Amino acid sequence: MIERLTPATFPGAVPDLAGLLVDAVAGGASVGFLAGFDRPAATAWWQARAAAVADGSLAVWVHRAPHGITGTISLADAGKPNARHRAEVVKLAVHRAERGRGLGRELLAVAEQHAAASGITLLLLDTETDSPADHLYRSAGWQRYGIVPDYAAGPGGELKPCSFYYKTLGAGR
Repeated sequence: MIERLTPATFPGAVPDLAGLLVDAVAGGASVGFLAGFDRPAATAWWQARAAAVADGSLAVWVHRAPHGITGTISLADAGKPNARHRAEVVKLAVHRAERGRGLGRELLAVAEQHAAASGITLLLLDTETDSPADHLYRSAGWQRYGIVPDYAAGPGGELKPCSFYYKTLGAGR
């Protein structure tokens, strides 16, 4: 079941979100953290997002299974008066044990549907080039608009290229 976390439910989800983020980094996902990223650091990172969840500038969805949260995706508002029509997809993660079953695609569709229903007409994201996420976004109709070499370090510290994507929704041109 995929659900949007509210300001009231977000704090209770933080421990599972932290575990999911640690799993993603341990599995080689380039989501902004380096090897050795642990639960306390992941917990602190998620807790720092509580204010944004509370004020609505960050929407977080989770997939709950009987054994806990197995996937997440977030949408971050652009936060500028001239950018109310756009948002950024951030932190799409699926637990390694759950990958290959369509959950990433399902989470992405939920975020896209919410954005469109909210009047957002442009979504942006970035991901490691040639990663499984890169292939997911291309197959889901996202348009790559560039690749920057050596953009970010992967969990092992090696510099990797990053692909930048956009997707227009609804009335977007």
